Amino acid sequence: MNDYPEITTYGRILMGPGPSGVHPRVLRALGAPILGHLDPEFITIMNRTKDLLAWVFETKNEFTIPISGTGSAGMETALVNFIEPGDRVLVCVNGLFGTRMADIVERCGGELEVIEGEWGKIIEPDVVEKRLKARPAKIVAIVHAETSTGVLQPLEPVAQIAHRYGAMLVVDAVTSLGGTAVRVDETDIDVCYSGTQKCLSCPPGLAPITVGPRAAQRLAARKSKVQSWYLDLTMLHSYWGRERFYHHTAPVNMIYALYESLRIIHEEGLERRYERHLLHSRALGAGVAAMGLRLFAQEGYRAPMLMAVAIPEGVDDAAVRRYLLSNYRLEIGGGLGPLKGRIWRVGLMGHSCNSENVVLLLAGLEGALAAQGMPVQPGAGIAAAREVYKASGM
Repeated sequence: MNDYPEITTYGRILMGPGPSGVHPRVLRALGAPILGHLDPEFITIMNRTKDLLAWVFETKNEFTIPISGTGSAGMETALVNFIEPGDRVLVCVNGLFGTRMADIVERCGGELEVIEGEWGKIIEPDVVEKRLKARPAKIVAIVHAETSTGVLQPLEPVAQIAHRYGAMLVVDAVTSLGGTAVRVDETDIDVCYSGTQKCLSCPPGLAPITVGPRAAQRLAARKSKVQSWYLDLTMLHSYWGRERFYHHTAPVNMIYALYESLRIIHEEGLERRYERHLLHSRALGAGVAAMGLRLFAQEGYRAPMLMAVAIPEGVDDAAVRRYLLSNYRLEIGGGLGPLKGRIWRVGLMGHSCNSENVVLLLAGLEGALAAQGMPVQPGAGIAAAREVYKASGM
């Protein structure tokens, strides 16, 4: 008997908070022959990947690279490089990932101040202004699409306020990049990071980051070494820049995969991609509402790629997710922190964002709720979603 059999998984339909489904072209790219990380052919792929990343971020920043690590590595990179001991940092917290930024600030020796927002609602810009007016900060950090709640935070007013008071703006776009407009240059974001496993529809393992001129100047003016050797952007930029100065052995095949995923996005076009995420989000929202379910995030500020659905009283969260997984091979996520057992988190990200998945989830959810005795009008969810598609011309 073989205790260690070959991997034979047939995968899942990924509609959780990440990772998302991956296009077969991206999987093929992962299996391409490996090259040395300083091979001229690989350097050409690196350069093209940088160009496409800047295009997705909608920036002219030359300092735009993928960090070798998951989205959390992007978060840490965006903070450790710009915080020195004693620097005051204002972190906007309205979900789990804001709390993680706050934790990193303290680990860097920064002077942390937190704006505590309600989970499920945006951070109001006037609260940011009030805090900065009382005590200026070096950095304001905020999450664009909060993965734990499904809230999409307006960035433009926060950016304007931060700069008015001399602060840099650091933005977490892990969930939003590639699924809704981030527009780094137009919004005037100083540092923005993301992850490959959400709307970019690439396997987890890389964290795209872009650094604007204001932030680059502050990095160059540091008085102390960056806390992390591995995530030191000055050295990483030397590897990704013209010098090609050796820093670490890059994950060659993951960069192949990112390059191919970015090519797919380029072929679709950013605006069409954003419209696709909005359309399927509207259809899914109409479907769950027709089934008597309530959306958790603040109305008017719901992320199109991550929907939080309030769990009805008396319904077993884990049982519903098990039902979907065992009967439909479909994965959705549960709540985190104080929202555990209170919401489901449904991802409509990148390659997973399509009408087939929306209809399948609504069918599965209807069955799961009926199995727990919740009265649901048969077919109501799918009918409502199809009305949205019909109105859009699909």
